[in-house]
Amino acid sequence: MRGAGKDSAAGRDLLYRYYGQLELLDLRFPVDENHIKISFTWFDAFTQKPTSQYSLAFEKASIIFNISAVLSCHAANQNRFDDTGLKTAYHSFQAAAGMFTYINENFLHAPSTDLSRDTVKTLIGVMLAQGQEVFLEKQVADHKKVGLLAKLASQAAYLYTQAVEGVSENVTKGIFDKVWLQVVQIKSNYLSSVAQFYQAMADDDANSHGTAIARLQLAELEGRDAVRIASAFPFSVPPNSNLSSESGSSLTESTKRHVANVQEKLASFNKDNDFIYHQSVPAEAGLSVIPKLPAAKAIPVSELYQGQDIQRIIGPDIFQKIVPMSVTESASLYDEEKAKLIRAEAEAVETANGEMAASLDYLKLPNSLNVLKGGMDQETTVDEEFKSWCEELAGHESFSGAFDSLQLDKNEILSTLDRCTKQLDMEESVCEKMRSKYGSDWVQQPSSRLTSTLRNDVRSYRGAIDEASGSDGQLHSTSRQYEIDFDEMRSAGETDEADVLYQRAMLKAGANRGKGMNGIGSPMSPSREGNLLDEDYGEGGTPVADQIAKVEDTLKKLNLIKRDRAQVLKDLKEKVHNDDISNVLILNKKSIANHENQLFQAELEKFRPHQNRLLQASHKQTALLKELTKTYGDLLQDKRVRSEQAKYENYTRQRNMVLSRYKKIFQAFNDLIDGLMRAQSFYSEMKDTVESLEKNVETFVSNRRSEGAQLLGQIERDKASSVGGQADRERDRLRELMERMSVEPSSSASPTRSSSSRPVPPSRPSHPSDSYSSVKSPSLSSPHYSQPTPMPKVISQPSSVSSPPQNYAQYAFSPAPHQHELARNHSPFGGAHPISDPYNPMAYPYQTPVSPPPSQTPYHSNPMQQNHLQHPHHHQQQQHQQGQYLPHGYVPPPPPPGPPPGSEQMNFGNPSAPYPAGPGGYAYHQPMRHGSGTPQQQQQQQPATQAQNDPWAGLNAWR
Repeated sequence: MRGAGKDSAAGRDLLYRYYGQLELLDLRFPVDENHIKISFTWFDAFTQKPTSQYSLAFEKASIIFNISAVLSCHAANQNRFDDTGLKTAYHSFQAAAGMFTYINENFLHAPSTDLSRDTVKTLIGVMLAQGQEVFLEKQVADHKKVGLLAKLASQAAYLYTQAVEGVSENVTKGIFDKVWLQVVQIKSNYLSSVAQFYQAMADDDANSHGTAIARLQLAELEGRDAVRIASAFPFSVPPNSNLSSESGSSLTESTKRHVANVQEKLASFNKDNDFIYHQSVPAEAGLSVIPKLPAAKAIPVSELYQGQDIQRIIGPDIFQKIVPMSVTESASLYDEEKAKLIRAEAEAVETANGEMAASLDYLKLPNSLNVLKGGMDQETTVDEEFKSWCEELAGHESFSGAFDSLQLDKNEILSTLDRCTKQLDMEESVCEKMRSKYGSDWVQQPSSRLTSTLRNDVRSYRGAIDEASGSDGQLHSTSRQYEIDFDEMRSAGETDEADVLYQRAMLKAGANRGKGMNGIGSPMSPSREGNLLDEDYGEGGTPVADQIAKVEDTLKKLNLIKRDRAQVLKDLKEKVHNDDISNVLILNKKSIANHENQLFQAELEKFRPHQNRLLQASHKQTALLKELTKTYGDLLQDKRVRSEQAKYENYTRQRNMVLSRYKKIFQAFNDLIDGLMRAQSFYSEMKDTVESLEKNVETFVSNRRSEGAQLLGQIERDKASSVGGQADRERDRLRELMERMSVEPSSSASPTRSSSSRPVPPSRPSHPSDSYSSVKSPSLSSPHYSQPTPMPKVISQPSSVSSPPQNYAQYAFSPAPHQHELARNHSPFGGAHPISDPYNPMAYPYQTPVSPPPSQTPYHSNPMQQNHLQHPHHHQQQQHQQGQYLPHGYVPPPPPPGPPPGSEQMNFGNPSAPYPAGPGGYAYHQPMRHGSGTPQQQQQQQPATQAQNDPWAGLNAWR
């Protein structure tokens, strides 16, 4: 700021730039005593007293004052003998006046004398007076009419006269220097004299010679007063007056020269009036006031800063990226207005395009025009969509291999299911044959109940395969139906002869490529003899060629309008997108409060030219469509035109029929591929499922065989141990029979079953399969005996992989049916029956069961089976309970104490073998010794049992 000189353009530009940035800062940040406190200190321009404030308004007012001062100095120092200097001085004085006016209008309660309203008002008057004087000098130099010069001088004198009052008051207050009062007084008298002088010249030209003389006399009087004041001007001016040392001599010289000119003209006019005109000279009071013509006015700051030069001087906004929230909200509202404008114009364009498309589609243009021009040969070319279909089928192998692969997979699955069924049937047959041979001694559970789920799985898988076979049959039928079409399209795609296949299909569809009814070649004929353009109507009307040319010209105009409209809309969108009025909103932040809509409408007017162009295009399109409809309607009235139009429509129908047929074939091809892929996936999953089922069946049959072998060995050992007692029982039976047959009564009847020295043959111990131990169930615990016997493994029914079959349930504890039936024949004394009777567990006292030891936990082959096999089949328990009543919580009693005669320890194989637990499976239990057995006997029995490697070796004699 201190570097801004009095007559420096750089200093002026620096002040301009600083003030512009202050305005931009004020629009964003509240700098005052209550918000952002920044102290600004200035010295009074006349009294040199310092003033400090926190107000940004004080800073701006001080800058404006300095700008005005620099502008006035810049104008005063211009060379007025040059046109450029005169123009620069004239503009600078007006700009200075405008700056001072802005201070008085916008800054109240001035803190210093130089910014007070009276002082600034006086300065405004001085600036305007100087500007008016400079303009007068320019008009005098241009030799303008004296009447105009008189008016300009009168306005300048008036402005100086007003300034005299303000300067005189400020001189009295000691604000202005006294020399400024003298300068203003000299200028006031001098310009008054100049105004009277030029008005006298004008009156003389108007033959008012007496009035001219009176005005010259008044001009001489005013001039003498100016000379008198100028002569009193001091030779040395104060340094703070901003006046040069030559100011006094320059004023004295100019006033004296002017008075001399006035006196010369006055003498000449008096001489002419005395000798020629003899007009009376009116008094001074009788002279009319000279009109005033203002030529200088204060330039507002807003207009001053809108100029390109000032914008270039100010430079870019250094706070551009800082946008107040209120401005952002206003900009958002403006963006919404722009969006509404774009939507409205886009909808109008879309509507116009839709109207054009609908009209052309109704008239079937321009395709139908090709018929009239003989251009239907282009329609015979292969359709691109048809060509793409053939290319899709090219290189694709026949479906026969895929169907053969499916058949192989299906046969393999069915073979696996047959093997499963055969194994189950064989196992069931062997079990029943053994039951029929050994009767009640064969206590192995029937296979029918254990294999129901496996057989259900087999049946469900067979049903799924049957359904899949039906689907395969449908696919195969579709393949055979379209096999020839597939081969044709595949060959056409591979040899790039899709056009040949297309033409052949069109011929089969009935497309006529011969001549028309009138003998003229059909438009589709490759060797036409002529078309509609070759002949005239023959009726004196407009030729067909001319009408077609007119229709084509109208179509070109419509297409051109459509392209122009699209381009205009694109330009409008780009202009709207790039339009940003944030800067405008910031600059007008204080003036547009509650008037945003008016500003938005004014800003949207910049898009009016584009809107008008779009509207004109729509109107022009409407007119062209009406013209096209009329022209084309007249063209279609001809009989030949209608005939060719009918042929074209027939050809179009045939073409659509061909494309529809091959589209159906192509769709069938895709459906076949999808169906085969699904079938392959199905058979692959089914193979895995069936293989898992086969493994389960093999596991089940293996476990049943092991169980049967153990049961058969037990039966054989029981029979071997009871051979000796059988003969004794036979002798007793014969003796009893002889006693009954004796005619003499027995002297002493022996008891039927008495205790004798002969040992009682032990009853066959109950087979462990008579009671199946269940997996841990919340409803029934596994029975445990105080003296347990070796328990055979219970075959667990393997779970199926497929989802439809239910989980295989475990069978809860239930006595075998023959046990319930034979329980009624027990001895009343609690003893054992003869060896011919089966073992009855009810003949022994009830013993409270205890929990099995931790080591007796059943083994599960699959962890998931334990979760799936927790719930027993309650309906099977109910079937057993219907035959005989069993109390709640009934637990069968243990076998009689002591081992049976000739009992041998049984080896059930490796205890770690993975036999599944559950119903139908035999949980592994450690072999237990009977009380009367000895280790030596057990060691002798082990080789015999271990020698039985084949679990079915005991059945060889039966077979």
